[in-house]
Amino acid sequence: MRILQLHSDFIEYELVEKEIDIVEEFERKIQRYDDVLVLFTSVEEGDDERIAKEAVEEVKRSLDALKVKKILIYPYAHLSNRLAKPSEALAILRAMEAFAKELGIEAYRAPFGWCKRFSISLKGHPLAEQFKVVLPKAVEKVEEWVPEALKAEEKLVSHWYILTLDGEMIPIDLFDFSRHPMLEKFAKYEIAKVRAVQQVPPHVILMKKLKIADYEPGSDLGNMRWYPKGRLIKSLLEEYVSKRMIEYGAMEVETPIMYDFKHPALMRYLDRFPARQYSLKSDDKDLFLRFSACFGQFLMAHDVQISYRHLPLKLYELTRYSFRREKSGELVGLRRLRAFTMPDCHALCVDLDQAKQEALIRFKLCMDVLEDGLELTRDDYELAIRFTNDFYVQNASFILDLVKAFGKPVLIEMWDRRFFYFALKWEFNFVDNLDKASALSTDQIDVESAERYEIMYVDGEGKKKYPLILHCSPSGAIERCVYALLEKAHRERAIGRQSTLPLWLSPTQVRLIPVSDEFLTDVEKIADELERSDIRVDVDDRPLTVPRKVRDAEVEWIPYVVVLGRKEVESGVLPVRDRIAKLIKSMKLDELIDEVKRRTRDKPFKKLPLPRLLSKRAQL
Repeated sequence: MRILQLHSDFIEYELVEKEIDIVEEFERKIQRYDDVLVLFTSVEEGDDERIAKEAVEEVKRSLDALKVKKILIYPYAHLSNRLAKPSEALAILRAMEAFAKELGIEAYRAPFGWCKRFSISLKGHPLAEQFKVVLPKAVEKVEEWVPEALKAEEKLVSHWYILTLDGEMIPIDLFDFSRHPMLEKFAKYEIAKVRAVQQVPPHVILMKKLKIADYEPGSDLGNMRWYPKGRLIKSLLEEYVSKRMIEYGAMEVETPIMYDFKHPALMRYLDRFPARQYSLKSDDKDLFLRFSACFGQFLMAHDVQISYRHLPLKLYELTRYSFRREKSGELVGLRRLRAFTMPDCHALCVDLDQAKQEALIRFKLCMDVLEDGLELTRDDYELAIRFTNDFYVQNASFILDLVKAFGKPVLIEMWDRRFFYFALKWEFNFVDNLDKASALSTDQIDVESAERYEIMYVDGEGKKKYPLILHCSPSGAIERCVYALLEKAHRERAIGRQSTLPLWLSPTQVRLIPVSDEFLTDVEKIADELERSDIRVDVDDRPLTVPRKVRDAEVEWIPYVVVLGRKEVESGVLPVRDRIAKLIKSMKLDELIDEVKRRTRDKPFKKLPLPRLLSKRAQL
């Protein structure tokens, strides 16, 4: 049985004509149901009443989560190519209705066998559209393989503290959060470990409104479609992070996205990493899709001849894509995905002293990536550091160095024993408008993988030794960076500031608006000069009023808007609307160019991937 489940404001339908001989007789008038969970249902070969009951029980869980009381079972043959016989399908649909009513659900059923005309309005939240497959017991999916680390994480006993700048380790229930409200939200989220989202985060509304990204109904959950503006933003971030990593001294490589489950080193590593994998079969091999660049980079490092003089040896890859089988209830917008772009840099180090020294360098680099690149402030994100009690006793000064570099109290998660492959892990976490936290930058001190992959270096005495390995993502997933930018923009608007993206990431940096077509040629010449200066510019030549065009530019968060008529063209003095400053300032064209170039200095540039004239753009 296959069910397309839609949480709807309403659905209306009316019977048009009979499709098959077996039909149910119903009154042919418009039927309407409000605030209803619509179940477009295909009954398949092999389905029986047990399947009907299991389907209703599954739907009941959705009703409880969504706080909905009403369902409409709507026969819908288009979800499958192996349909049950009409008489069998009708019996099972009736059984579904009966089971639902037994569970106290207000259940309705659209008549079987008719061609119907319908209108539907969907709710606007991440759980509004769900596709369910309910299989007979004989062909149920094999239970998903779950790594031991993930099982351990669910049972792990954590001790929570706040570590202050003076080195005081304060139990979390004794810390005064009055001056650190965001840290308190972050701590509560981490301790609760509730990742599911029950309402639409602001960034989901904004990513759609700004034509950045949207859900892809033709793919698996957690896979997004990126529109031209979103792809531009994403590619600029990718280029910026890669540039910073190469400047840091990392060697950029490229590795496969799928690996052999039965490779001995890989299988042991999978069991040590707390993430679910996508698996697939090819010929006689069971394969999995990577969740990071570790596999390929470690296999590569295994084949390299390394001297202690080469260390720290740094390998970097921008993994487009990495994959994790996150739980469906946790998938929402750009915050948590199943397919994502992860910058991943590993550094092989001689010993723990060198690893700690290198980790501090990378820690400061990650802060700069967030603050210089994403233009976040230190108030926009929080730090978590995770380690065992033994590691803290032996390395307290190093951990305090991280806290002092961060400049404010941090959340500590301490374990009695080490289960994961790392001895220490830290993350910068963004706390969004629903008080959910998401890791951006992160680094780990890996004390196991070199031996597991037989990665060795030769020391000064000619002896082979295992290095320690640092795992760093300098920004976290690129998609999650966009999530943080949009959530921050919403927060800024809530306190009376302008919603905006960093200028270097704004798809259109300058919009020119001619007061009439008479000045379009002159405006295009100005646009040409801006483009020659590597500034993204477009021209609103649509047959709309000037106030409407200005309002539309505001809705799109255009940083600079210039309205041009005869006076502006003849004088060369431009009335520039500065979105951030909330004022109009008179500027010569070269002054506007200089200001944009100053504000985007040292950042990547790409041309606008859309027609310059707004009249030529298709509506996405």
